[in-house]
Amino acid sequence: MKLGIVGLPNVGKSTLFNAITDAGAQSANYAFCTIEPNVGVVSVPDPRIDKLAEMYNPAKITPAVIEFVDIAGLVKGASKGEGLGNKFLSHIREMDAIIHVVRCFENDDIIHVDGSIDPSRDIETINLELIFADLEVLERRIDRGTKAMKGDKSLAGEIEFLKRLKTELENGVSARNVEMSDDEKKLLSELALLTDKPVIYACNMSEEDFAGGIDNNPGYKAVCEIASAEGSQVLPICAELEAQISSLDDDEKEMFLSEIGVENGGLDLLIQRSYDLLGLISYLTAGTPEVRAWTIKKGTKAPQAAGKIHSDFERGFIRAEVIAFEDLVACGTMAAAKEKGLVRSEGKEYVMKDGDVVLFRFNV
Repeated sequence: MKLGIVGLPNVGKSTLFNAITDAGAQSANYAFCTIEPNVGVVSVPDPRIDKLAEMYNPAKITPAVIEFVDIAGLVKGASKGEGLGNKFLSHIREMDAIIHVVRCFENDDIIHVDGSIDPSRDIETINLELIFADLEVLERRIDRGTKAMKGDKSLAGEIEFLKRLKTELENGVSARNVEMSDDEKKLLSELALLTDKPVIYACNMSEEDFAGGIDNNPGYKAVCEIASAEGSQVLPICAELEAQISSLDDDEKEMFLSEIGVENGGLDLLIQRSYDLLGLISYLTAGTPEVRAWTIKKGTKAPQAAGKIHSDFERGFIRAEVIAFEDLVACGTMAAAKEKGLVRSEGKEYVMKDGDVVLFRFNV
């Protein structure tokens, strides 16, 4: 899973990226500090992996991972090449989802490209640039399709949909919020439009607001209203606070957060929201060679889940031996779980569940 961290310059993108990836990306108080995207791969916190490691004492432990990409700050006119716009837009196109960092804190020492703090305006600036870029893609596709339709009338439905989508974008509606049929969704996915990417708005606020009163922050309230209207997620966060705790071990981090009255760090919450937003779950494999988490989409059937491990597993799928993580832990061993009849034999139509511990049987 690749998540692109975007936003206007100087909203805290690189500070947040540094904190959650501990990758040491450059962070400075001037526009376009980030030119090429910084990339950091982060392990997904999952206590189930730790528990299975205790049970199996494996030679290798492999958690699921998320790739965070810190993308250059966007400015008005980016879709026309202003600032580093073209680079920015091409990098976003490769992402599974967007983390849009919005500045919700006041600080006279940190410049804002538009001279004042206004989260609604900032969100509109970026959304409009993404829409403008998508309109160019649609116009080219409609033009090609219209020419091709002269010899293939079956393209009429596609062109009609693209024109309707173009009208919605011109009215300021992102592609992800346009109602469409399953066939139209399939066509949309082929276009790789920027405004079709799911979004988490990360409201970057002061430590005081984050620890003591996010609901009193007018910027946060404004972002929540925008997100609610378009079906996006919101994550209140303090990038500076995350930077402070990024180097602490788990016990120190828990103690620090407890002292300021915060239950979870930003990374854990960001990963939870990302999984929810993209409809992802994890299944687990466990043995003495390796304990591992595998990320799949909700609704994935057993053969396709097996294919995540190796294509041969999917091609030669016979069955999946499945037990719920909680049942395995309660029994203590797989042998004890089998004696109690808790290990199920599932076929090709089985839909995987979050926390399934699985052994796939296959033959090629």
